[in-house]
Amino acid sequence: MGLLGDELAFARALTDRENESVMALGNRKRFAADARLLTEGDRSTHIMIILRGWATVSVATDRGATRLILGLRGPGELLGEMAALDSHPRSATVRALGPIEAQVISGDAFRRFLALHPRVSGLVIRQLTFRLRSADQERSALASLTVLQRLASRLTELSRAEPSGPYALSVATSSMAPPSDTGTVPAGAVVHLAQDELAATVGATREAVAKALRLLRGQQIVRTGNRRVEILDPALLALLADGHQE
Repeated sequence: MGLLGDELAFARALTDRENESVMALGNRKRFAADARLLTEGDRSTHIMIILRGWATVSVATDRGATRLILGLRGPGELLGEMAALDSHPRSATVRALGPIEAQVISGDAFRRFLALHPRVSGLVIRQLTFRLRSADQERSALASLTVLQRLASRLTELSRAEPSGPYALSVATSSMAPPSDTGTVPAGAVVHLAQDELAATVGATREAVAKALRLLRGQQIVRTGNRRVEILDPALLALLADGHQE
């Protein structure tokens, strides 16, 4: 499972000249927190490049009102490229986590640019491939893992983010936390998400996530508060994520 991804953000993979040319195709637009940037099923074809802020990518599940968050997108990342390339309805909904600024470019202009710039077209294809594989992994986890496993995996992933890095919107580290080795989760790392938001990131109900958090608290693996989950035992949390349940 992975919301954040490891691929280089689209705009950051461009040369200075390519970036300038792409940005010149559109206009900057601001969106309020919780605004829908793109809507699943919509037939619009424009693309966006996030300049500032973060957004969630989600799809509807078989449970109707429940949505599964497939990814988090931040500065430099490209949104809406699939509909721009194949003119099919939007495959997911993108919603602003906080105030966002984005460059909005028409699908026609973006397609013409890609036809003239094969290196940039290759970057888009690479990103599409990575995201499709990531989405498949998320759906597979939804079908095969328990809520406890999915929650442990998600908390482990989010708490690995650097406190001062691009994911600081949702993650922070306690001032009492000891330093950690690269790639490990420090004890004291804190994920700042409400239970309903956590539920959306693992495709579960709020009640199921609340139950899983009670189990984790009972084993002193986490400590919870208002919009916060503090990781007390990262090693045991990682074991649960891998399927070694207590």
